[in-house]
Amino acid sequence: MHSATRPPLFFPGVRRVALLLLGLALACMSASLWAHGVNENDKAFIEGASGINIIPYMYLGAKHMVTGYDHLLFLAGVIFFLYRMKDVGAYVTLFAIGHSTTLLLGVLLDIRANPFLIDAIIGLSVVYKAIDNLDGFKTWFGVSPNPKAAVLIFGFFHGFGLATKLQELTLAKDGMIYNLISFNVGVELGQFMALTIILLLMNLWRLSPSFNRSAILANAALMTAGFVLIGYQLAGYFTQGA
Repeated sequence: MHSATRPPLFFPGVRRVALLLLGLALACMSASLWAHGVNENDKAFIEGASGINIIPYMYLGAKHMVTGYDHLLFLAGVIFFLYRMKDVGAYVTLFAIGHSTTLLLGVLLDIRANPFLIDAIIGLSVVYKAIDNLDGFKTWFGVSPNPKAAVLIFGFFHGFGLATKLQELTLAKDGMIYNLISFNVGVELGQFMALTIILLLMNLWRLSPSFNRSAILANAALMTAGFVLIGYQLAGYFTQGA
């Protein structure tokens, strides 16, 4: 991205300490990492409901997005160095197009994939964004992926991840299209609410004179979180879903 000057990739000692501390903190979150999905109450409603249920499905979509740590981590990484609302809008729109497409098509056309592998790729999207924010691709490989194309492509995987959660349930055929569209609208509303909070906090943080130095630590944390997500999903794949 070209909307802001990024800090140097790392400074001495910070990466090692940050990754150690953050890795320990994230390990303590292991139980919640497994919990991401549809809870029992929501599952009971979805499997027991019939007909068109616009408001409940909008609520479920919004709830899934605002509690979806993997989606929020990726979004936080995407907007990390975006200062203009025009740029934020462009990237978030690409992400929305991506995940809306695969969410709807995945369920309606019954396109299936192993949810552990899809969620591992979603974890990879978080790692990618952190490395991109630190200019790691240019530093290490001399090239940088197209950031807008990457956000769109990873958006497809995020939407497919949502689809795999719904595919695990028995959805009533009656009103399915309307309910799925309502769920997707709810996801977008949840994304807007979460993004508003993230942007407000980010703008306050940017006023700090130590933002550049803190930004390195934050993206190191983001990268660590992504690797933890990948590790847990791959562990789940080999122990439960292979």
